[in-house]
Amino acid sequence: MKLATYKDGSRDGQLIVVSRDLGQAHYATGIADRLQQVLDDWNFLSPQLQDLYDQLNAGRGRHAFPFDPMQCMAPLPRAYQWADGSAYINHVELVRKARGAEVPESFYIDPLMYQGGSDDFIGPCDDVAVPSEAMGIDFEAEIAVVTGDVKMGATPEQALDGIRLMMLANDVSLRNLIPAELAKGFGFFQSKPATAFSPVAITLDELGDAWDKGRVNLTLQSTWNGRRVGMCEAGPEMTFHFGQLIAHICKTRNVRAGSIVGSGTVSNKDWSKGYSCIAEKRCIETIQDGKPKTEFMKFGDTIRIEMKNKAGQSLFGAIEQAIADPAAT
Repeated sequence: MKLATYKDGSRDGQLIVVSRDLGQAHYATGIADRLQQVLDDWNFLSPQLQDLYDQLNAGRGRHAFPFDPMQCMAPLPRAYQWADGSAYINHVELVRKARGAEVPESFYIDPLMYQGGSDDFIGPCDDVAVPSEAMGIDFEAEIAVVTGDVKMGATPEQALDGIRLMMLANDVSLRNLIPAELAKGFGFFQSKPATAFSPVAITLDELGDAWDKGRVNLTLQSTWNGRRVGMCEAGPEMTFHFGQLIAHICKTRNVRAGSIVGSGTVSNKDWSKGYSCIAEKRCIETIQDGKPKTEFMKFGDTIRIEMKNKAGQSLFGAIEQAIADPAAT
């Protein structure tokens, strides 16, 4: 099934069920008002939402209305946890190679992960407000999952059973703030502003055979200022699958329902596939030409991130955002 959250003036919005073709929607009123409620009581509430989803797809939704992504908040507008990995080691290899550094062996057996802000996500069509272009504004096209409860010490296989929903993400990065933050040895903070997520979150059965033991064998598309810059394959080169990423968090603590875990920038060794973030393009240019030439995003730039199934249908709807100067609004 496909779920979304409509803006209603509150912090958590109103839960809706969206048809498979993203054409129609129906409020989940009477079942649950918010997505977090469903995640907290998944076994009881999700079958009821599935029934409503089936009715909607059959054209029998009594109070159905046209679905409008512009009205969407993030599917989970705020979360108990947002942990973002770097599951595509090719991305790390490029960044390190561009600055003449080796990749430590541990990076291939132990996932990289940082804890992002989860109190203020932005909707899929909301502007990305950044204080200054000088901060090095970059998009990052990613996949993310939403979990139920997963116990401390869970194996990767057990962790996979804890996945409830999947989304796309734009993990906005301010590249020119990152070096000074990492030099402190305490990780990202100001360099990672609010993250955006796709209009809808979907259950794994919507992926069909594209879901392959924690990986998604589909193409993630990135379009910057109307130009397709990324057609990256999300499955084959994902070094750590989602079960491994969740198990990494669970090594010393429980993961609770409503946690979001990101894949990191989707990246391929075949450069003809393009890129899912500008930083990677700049690394390729540095490796090839000795210096980067592609500039980071400017105010007014747009980014579109989308994934389609094998029949060419949009699975999550598209993240479509503009970079905005908060001083101008």
